[in-house]
Amino acid sequence: MRKLIILFSLLAVVGCKSKKPTTAKPAEGKITKVMPEKVNQEQKDKAYQLGTRVLMACNTSRFKPFSPTEATPDVIKNATEEKLTKICHNFQLKYGDFKGVTFMEVVHDRKNKTNIYRFKANYEKKIANKELRVTMNEKDQATAIKSLDWVDKYK
Repeated sequence: MRKLIILFSLLAVVGCKSKKPTTAKPAEGKITKVMPEKVNQEQKDKAYQLGTRVLMACNTSRFKPFSPTEATPDVIKNATEEKLTKICHNFQLKYGDFKGVTFMEVVHDRKNKTNIYRFKANYEKKIANKELRVTMNEKDQATAIKSLDWVDKYK
């Protein structure tokens, strides 16, 4: 009987032994914030122009399609007047007319070799707290343009 108690105690101790924590390396910092003095002004201006062109289409109901020098084929394919009209209708109901954007920061994605320009979008209604994010590649083409809810820290 004593031997069984000792055996079960040992099995319990061995079975309950905590596992070693995994030693997986944390992800390398792929995203870095670009200092304001190192921002490529031409690329920033182009990101601003392309992003506001999309949002201004909500006010005017007219959208000039992107050219291959301005955006990648995926962005050109997705930025159609039909899709923008659908999105703009929802935005105008919730937030009112688009007023403009304010440049906030640039982050560099080393993995994709892109710069992500973050603008705070201003709308007629004060409840709107939206972000316009324009991703630009090395060829100064927009690889993504999207609108998100504003958060102070880039995610």
